[in-house]
Parts: sequence; C-alpha cells; structure tokens
Amino acid sequence: MYSYPQLSEEHSLVRKTAREFAERRVAPAARRIDEGEYPRDLLREMGDLGLLAPHIPQEYGGAGLDFRSMVVAVEEIAKASPALATVMEVQGSMIAYNLYHYATEAVREKWLEDAAKGRRIIAFALSEPCCGSDAAAIQTRAERRGGEWAISGVKLWITSGLYADAYLVAARTGPPELRHRSISLFLVERSQCVEVSPVRVMGVHGTGTAEVKLNDCRVGEEALVGRLNEGFQVVLDDLNNGRTCVGAIGLGIAQAAFEEAYAYTKRRTAFGRPLADLQIVQHYLANVHAQTEAVRHVVYTAALYRDLKDPAFPMYAQLAKVLASRLAVDATRTAMQVMGGFGYSTDSKVEMLYRDAKATEIYEGANEVILNTVYKFLEKFL
Repeated sequence: MYSYPQLSEEHSLVRKTAREFAERRVAPAARRIDEGEYPRDLLREMGDLGLLAPHIPQEYGGAGLDFRSMVVAVEEIAKASPALATVMEVQGSMIAYNLYHYATEAVREKWLEDAAKGRRIIAFALSEPCCGSDAAAIQTRAERRGGEWAISGVKLWITSGLYADAYLVAARTGPPELRHRSISLFLVERSQCVEVSPVRVMGVHGTGTAEVKLNDCRVGEEALVGRLNEGFQVVLDDLNNGRTCVGAIGLGIAQAAFEEAYAYTKRRTAFGRPLADLQIVQHYLANVHAQTEAVRHVVYTAALYRDLKDPAFPMYAQLAKVLASRLAVDATRTAMQVMGGFGYSTDSKVEMLYRDAKATEIYEGANEVILNTVYKFLEKFL
C-alpha cells in the first residue's frame, strides 16, 4: 500500500484495525452474509472497535476521529464483504452523522450512542415505489394531528429495512407542488404501525433490503430531525456522505477483485507457463491497478474536503461515487475474465464481488443522476 497525501498516520492505524477485523471476522462470514444472513453481531463488534461511526464524538459512541477515518474503514470492510460495508456506511456516515448534527437532544440522547455502537439499527427511508432518483417527488405524508405527527406511506429499497429498530423517514409536510421545499425528516421507532417485506436483489445480499409501509405511525415534535420543511437539505448532506462512502466501497471491491485475479494468475498455468506470463493478462491487471490508484485519490480527496468543510466537497462526492462504482464493475468483470470458468463459479469470491459491484452504480443515486448533478456544478463553477 502506498502512502497518500490526503491521509495521516492516524488513518493508517484506522486502516490497520479495520483490515485486521475484516480478515479475522468479516472474511469468514462473507459467504453467510451473501446467503442472506444479516450481520448484526458484526455491526456491534465494529461499534465496540470504533469502526462503525469513527467520526462521531466519543461521548456519543464514536471514536472522535474524522470522516476520512470512516472512508478508510468502509474501504477495508468492503474488500471482505461489500454487503456489510453497505450497511455500515448507511448506519455510520448517514444515520449517526445525521442524528449528531440535526436531531433534537431527546432523540440524540436516546438513539445516537446505540446507533454508533451498532446496538440498534436505524434505516434511512427515502426512496419510494414512485420515485427513487427523483426524491423530491416522494408521496409519504406526515400530518399534524392532536399535537403529534401521523405518518403514512410506502418506502422501497430500504437497506436494513427488514431488521431496523427505527427508521429515518422522509415525508411530505406541505403541498406536493413545493417538491423539496415541503419535505421533513422524522425518526420513527419500529412498532405495529410499520410493516416490512423483503426485496430480493441480485447482489449485496444480507443487507435486509425491504419495502417498508408506514400505517398512520404517530410521533411527537421531538422526532423531527432538522427543521420543518427543510429536510431535503439534510438528505443532500447525507447523500454526499453516502456517495463518498460508496466510492470507498467501489475501491474495496476493485482492490479485492484485483488481488483475487493476481493470485490466480500466479498459480494457474496455460500453455506450459503461468497465466501471469501472458502479456494480455499483465495488461489487464496493470490497467485495473492504474485505474484503482487514480480513483483512490479522488475518493480520499472528497473525504478530505468533507473534513476541511471545503465547498468543493459536494462536487467531489459525486465524482467519487460515479468513478469508483464504474471502477468496481470494470475491475470485477476483468478479474472474472482473467480467471475464466473459476471466476464465474460460485466457489470464487469474484463471483460475489461482481454481483455486489453493480449495486454501487445504482444506490445512493443512479450514476446518470450523479452526472446530472456534476453538470450542474460545472455550470455553477466554470
């Protein structure tokens, strides 16, 4: 591993801790997670190590570090299990961050430490059957009734939705024609008013992806996260964190695929010599490595800009997501091609990585939507 100007010795220690945990605990469980096992115990263990939400202050269950620490930890976990890294990044970079910065003191005291420690899981409930990429068009409604809010609607593609103890719900609190200017966020505890159904997906199995129906769920004013009708700004803040972490997941997937393919070409022979001696194979691997290193600098720079509160962060968050997700798909496809039939078999880790990689081009904003956002930044800054 090279040294990177965006990272310090502290980040190297975080990487070492995350890598050792991934090798010792996550790698042996990766196939069970891929078969559908929700990794709740591993989330708790990561919480105890300060890896689940390292950028949250220690008094609230984090490690008191920075966002770069979060990104480095996600990258290392993704090498072993992209599914676990996906749950981790939502819980740490979005939910815990959101509660710390925007929740009422009552909600923060009740939920934040448990969320940062992985003792209780909170799902981010934004997407709906009507609208994924067009989040400003959501139809879930929250209406004031007798001093409380009544929330009803359907959410879809919700990571951890099957197993969550609570949901951070985006709901409309004003006229639909106001779009993003009439959306608020509420923390809704799981109860009989919440109905969940599993959603079967191609990859990132074990993430508890679900459809979540909210049937007249009642919450008090303290459940409001952020200001009334200003929830969409909180959502954008969350998504920029999440997109940077998806960049880290893409890096982890690409690096893991490269390592699997590289090791295979050293031990597999063809035409009387190792595959690694064939120039085309060398070019395949060298190209993946070159692309990975280039994208790594973008992802780390995005995380650095977040820590510095640099106005370039939102743009770099988009770049990190779109470039690293493309890299993940390209790297796993190349690794599978190099490894041939074995790479395509379910005995190969690359087969799992290949399925998981595709999700990174879709979740936290489809890449086409990300590119729309990038273009808007170009019009603003150029």
